[in-house]
Amino acid sequence: MKLLSFKFNNQVKFGPKVKKEEAVWDVLAIQEAFQVFPAFPKTIIEGIALGYDFVEKIRRLTEVAEKSEQAGKFKLSFTEIEWLSPIPRTPKNIICVAKNYDEHAKEMGGEAAPSDLVIFTKSPTTIAGDNQVLPVHADKTDSLDYEGELAVVIGKEGKNIPEKLAYDYIFGYTIANDLTARDVQERHQQYFLGKSLDATCPMGPYIVTKDEIPNPQNLAIVTKVNGEVRQNGNTGDMMFPIDRLISIISQYATLEPGDVILTGTPKGVGKGMNPPQFLKSGDEVKISIEGIGTLTNRFE
Repeated sequence: MKLLSFKFNNQVKFGPKVKKEEAVWDVLAIQEAFQVFPAFPKTIIEGIALGYDFVEKIRRLTEVAEKSEQAGKFKLSFTEIEWLSPIPRTPKNIICVAKNYDEHAKEMGGEAAPSDLVIFTKSPTTIAGDNQVLPVHADKTDSLDYEGELAVVIGKEGKNIPEKLAYDYIFGYTIANDLTARDVQERHQQYFLGKSLDATCPMGPYIVTKDEIPNPQNLAIVTKVNGEVRQNGNTGDMMFPIDRLISIISQYATLEPGDVILTGTPKGVGKGMNPPQFLKSGDEVKISIEGIGTLTNRFE
């Protein structure tokens, strides 16, 4: 199932993409109209915490709408909605993995990827959505860079999770752009400020539930800037695979439903080019990941 979050009539909503249509089912409106369940989550985070039962309830709601005589009333065209990040607000900071692809580590000036996991975080205020116009933050940086990444959405609380059980804690996957002010990052000698300018973590367009992506360690990642391919990688090149990431992180921090882990970026970032090429007003970045879709943002 492909789930998205959106605004319609100034209300934050969520629902599944309508199959073979550029539209979304308004499941909250369906529930309100037909009262299919005694209770139904009002937010996507509440729903994710229910696990697969949440997906089944959504399927049931769409079936009820389709069988009614007013199915069209509960479909919203993508042109009618304002796209939000699939997770509009994470429970804690977004968890990010640095230099998880060997070739990216090298292009950033290192000999190779680090031998131990390097974790940093981004503020929840960095979250933005698909098709959102984003600032280049020219008053703060002249070195805003892109990083296309597979993002893992956690589905249930876990601590000290064994690697062999890690996938049980995943709800699904989405796409993220870990936008970075390289000059700020270097000047402050740490990641947080350079990674946490507002609206520097667009995610989307969907969360794809894990049942639709049986092997997330073999997905193509392609990043284009103004139509030019900059990154062309595969999740199979991660130094620390997803199950190991979840296991290690959970040894130190309890993972919660709705937490998002950014798994690292392949080579091809702007800083790694000769000369470096950073984002400027008018640029458009498209990040595509096999099985999920394309995250698109324009900058001004």
